[in-house]
Amino acid sequence: MSIVQGVPVKLANRSTRLSIAGNESAILPVERLIDLMATLLAGVRHVAVGASSPIPGSGALLARALSERKESGLPTRVSILGSKRHNAFTNGGVELFDMAATGRIDAFFLGGGQIDGQANINLVGTGNYPQNEVRWPGSFGSAYLYHLIPRVILFREEHSRRVLVPRVDFISASSMKRDADFRPGGPVALLTGRCLFRFNAARRRFILERIHPGHQLDEVRDQTGFDCDLSDDLKLTSDPTADRLALIRQRIREEIAETYPQFASQLAPEAP
Repeated sequence: MSIVQGVPVKLANRSTRLSIAGNESAILPVERLIDLMATLLAGVRHVAVGASSPIPGSGALLARALSERKESGLPTRVSILGSKRHNAFTNGGVELFDMAATGRIDAFFLGGGQIDGQANINLVGTGNYPQNEVRWPGSFGSAYLYHLIPRVILFREEHSRRVLVPRVDFISASSMKRDADFRPGGPVALLTGRCLFRFNAARRRFILERIHPGHQLDEVRDQTGFDCDLSDDLKLTSDPTADRLALIRQRIREEIAETYPQFASQLAPEAP
């Protein structure tokens, strides 16, 4: 099923209901993103979070908090670059790359100025390289980490045709895996401010799985520049449980404030 070639009747009839109101006024969209990230990280031993990533950092910290409640197994280890409390690295990216190469990081987040339907990402700029019309910071070690870390979650809060494009202008990191390649890593999902896609590595296609409250199927289709499939279980993103929401607004807010104090202030609980 293709998102640009028409929507099945049962989904088309449901699309207007996918913008339900419910309790959305009491829960911030960013809190849903943090909760979803923690769900995507369930079961990982070690998740690393790059620079300038307050939402992924909060999701990783929530995953750790939840893992500590389990009776068996070790809690999830979290390494947030730029943090002193939640980062054992002493030499930044050097140790991150070494641990990725030796299989000691299970999950990581990557974004991009552009992301296409095959999960290729562009961190260099728009237009024809090297005469880019717009220049971004650069690829850094994205291709390396994309190939080595088993659970890479693509994240971009902005969901628009400017970001989600049919084909990236420059490939900083590719999802391609040939038969002869040794590639333990790759993308598993793409999370945006409107929805969640899962990635089918065999077909190199995204599958629309969840639509966040306040958004509609037609809206997601209109703002997505690439073709994708629809999950047979396509549904609305669930709200965080009261317990998980309390963790986000209290423990996680306090922990992420060490690195991102301005962001943490958004998670402050409402005054009684």
